[in-house]
This record gives sequence, C-alpha cells and structure tokens, in this order.
Amino acid sequence: MCAMRAYTHPNPEDLTLERLLYALSDPVRLEIVRCLAGVAEATCGELDGGRPKSSMSHHFRVLREAGLVQTRNVGTTHMNSLRHEVLESRFPGLLGNVLSQR
Repeated sequence: MCAMRAYTHPNPEDLTLERLLYALSDPVRLEIVRCLAGVAEATCGELDGGRPKSSMSHHFRVLREAGLVQTRNVGTTHMNSLRHEVLESRFPGLLGNVLSQR
C-alpha cells in the first residue's frame, strides 16, 4: 500500500492578498470556500458538485497555495477545511466580507 503524499500549506506570513483574490475570483473556488465556511471540514467528493476530479484537483491546489484551504489525508480520503483563524489573523475581516457578498 502506498502512502498518500502530505500536502504543504503556506505559512501565514507568506499569504498575499493578490493570491487570495485570484483564488476567490473563480466561481467554482468561491463556491468551495462558501461551502467550507459552513462546516468544520469536508471531503473533496462532498465539494465537487459533480465536476471532474482533474478539474477539482486544480481548484483545490489553487486554494491550498493561496492559503485558503487546509487539506489533510485520512486514509484514502482528503479532508478539507477553511483556514479561518490564519486568514483572519493575516487579513482581518477579508473572508467575512467576501463571503457576505452574493
């Protein structure tokens, strides 16, 4: 059995507003963030909306690299959570303001 690779996530001080806004500019990624804002964590399958796995892998990578999402392996499942505390500490009020817009 192969071990799943661990994901890397940027340190809070390395988060940039430009990367966050780019990640949130895509409707699919914004939808993922909105869904994660309402739960402690969710699997990729719970968040894919029926979209192809390859497409969703790209979206989750962009969200992780921007620092919005934390992904951890649980067996063969990827569990995703929103990095609320990190984002609020680095950019106070930003996430709340973005999520309140419709």
